[in-house]
Amino acid sequence: MSETANPDVVPDSEHKGLVARLPQLPCDLAMLARFDRPIGWWLLFWPCAWGVWLAGAGWQVALLGWLLVGSIAMRGAGCVYNDIVDARLDRKVTRTASRPVASGRVSKKVAWGWLLALCLIGLLVLVQLRPLAQGVALASIALVAAYPFMKRITWWPQAWLGMVFTWGLLVGWTQLRADNWDALASMYAGAALWVIGYDTIYALQDREDDALVGIRSSALRLGGHVTGGVALFYAGAVALWALAFWLYRADWIALLALLPAAAHLAWQVATLDAEDPANPLDRFRSNRWTGALVAAACFVVGNA
Repeated sequence: MSETANPDVVPDSEHKGLVARLPQLPCDLAMLARFDRPIGWWLLFWPCAWGVWLAGAGWQVALLGWLLVGSIAMRGAGCVYNDIVDARLDRKVTRTASRPVASGRVSKKVAWGWLLALCLIGLLVLVQLRPLAQGVALASIALVAAYPFMKRITWWPQAWLGMVFTWGLLVGWTQLRADNWDALASMYAGAALWVIGYDTIYALQDREDDALVGIRSSALRLGGHVTGGVALFYAGAVALWALAFWLYRADWIALLALLPAAAHLAWQVATLDAEDPANPLDRFRSNRWTGALVAAACFVVGNA
């Protein structure tokens, strides 16, 4: 199948050619789980790595491998669930109207089956964890289930996403230790602010359609102050991460490990152009590097 044979591949796919070559149903299932957009599972995985590496137990390659598999599967499951719940709204938004459930190419029955299959993969990962980490992981289910409804009742659904998408930090940490909760809480709060910042950037793509159909977002709430708002969220994130490092190890040198991540976030803010359709998506995707830089800082602070 040629790259143009499947016109329903969404415009922001990162692997448009690969996905478009699949037969229709596998292509639709891949898009439902956002396998064509790996940025989502990178953003879900990196906080897991932060928790593991800041815990100070070394590389933990096998654990990180399981958490990566879990991130891919559960990010996919979350997206399928979101598309089932939001099908009616998605039909009204240009960027999401061609999604498999919204367009009618995949029935909700098939989507629920695909969701169950992805959750079974998540269950396989869950049983690799010790009981405390299992309990922490399961505690996220209520937050995940409520997330699709947040855009209907609050201007800040990104804040809820901040709690959901950084939960892996708590799982990675509690798999290896059960102490120093103040440092963990600060790291988690900073991670949540980071998510609010980058998801506000992402929401810039849909401002006009969201306003028409009644979907709420931080991008709409901030109006002409988006860049300043994102700057504040990112600054808060860096400050809280620095506090977490200080609580973990009261050493000024340890704080230097955060400088590359802070510089990258500053670059995002300085170059953000809300009026350029391509710019917000590019800046949003660049947060995979933010996650990697913070992970490196956590490894240095936790294992030096």
